[in-house]
Amino acid sequence: MRNPTAFLREEYEELVRNELDWKLRVLQGPSTPWCTVDGKKVLMLCSNNYLSLSNHPKLKEAAIKAVQSHGAGSGSVRPIAGNMDLHIELERRLAEFKHAEASLVYQTGFAANAGLIPQLADKGDLIISDELNHGSIIDGVRLSHAERGVYKHADMQDLQRVLDETEKHDPPYRHILIITDGVFSMDGDMAPLDQIAKLGAEHAAMVYVDDAHGEGVLGEGGRGIVSHFRLDRDKVHVEMGTFSKAFGVVGGHISGSRDLVNFAYNKSRTWLLSG
Repeated sequence: MRNPTAFLREEYEELVRNELDWKLRVLQGPSTPWCTVDGKKVLMLCSNNYLSLSNHPKLKEAAIKAVQSHGAGSGSVRPIAGNMDLHIELERRLAEFKHAEASLVYQTGFAANAGLIPQLADKGDLIISDELNHGSIIDGVRLSHAERGVYKHADMQDLQRVLDETEKHDPPYRHILIITDGVFSMDGDMAPLDQIAKLGAEHAAMVYVDDAHGEGVLGEGGRGIVSHFRLDRDKVHVEMGTFSKAFGVVGGHISGSRDLVNFAYNKSRTWLLSG
């Protein structure tokens, strides 16, 4: 009889043969510039803890205080009985920091992209994505029923080409969504977001930026790539980010208009159904 799970070992062994399997190292202690990995003291050069905040005394004290006052978990998804005053205060402060009307926090940045993108574009719509976008964007796009267009990495002439082709589509697309990383995580280069926003405005497209690696690094006070380019909020409609990089903790978030946040917490299943 055929073993229904045999492919699991076969595919893993194929990865091992091709030296494509992850070999997990063990971090023994906090993520600091000098840390202990697999029993050896090493200089950490591959962390996302850009500002070394994950071990900052004030963050640790705040986490302990929150657990003491509110417990270790909410006990429910937020729409039912898990919407704490701490969530509301965090979102208020985040929106203020981002100079946005409103913000919404998710469990992770991946959850934000995977949950929101499929709701923003559906059948009859078009998503246009940079070819080197993060895997969470790619998976979010795959979960959508929208048509897909891909432009060459950070190539504005190619983005213009894709947008020009949309004008010929019959019937016209209901909505067009342009998505890009802000700072690309593998190469560290920055999207020309000012040009993307300009092209988006010319074609009545919504612009969505994943700024996970730009926050804390770019812009006034580390506000990110939208601040870096001094773009108006009506030019970049969704600013997604994460707390697990420069901010040193965990969680994802989106910032934008109040309409965006109202839409997201009513439609995005990774927010609605994750405790």
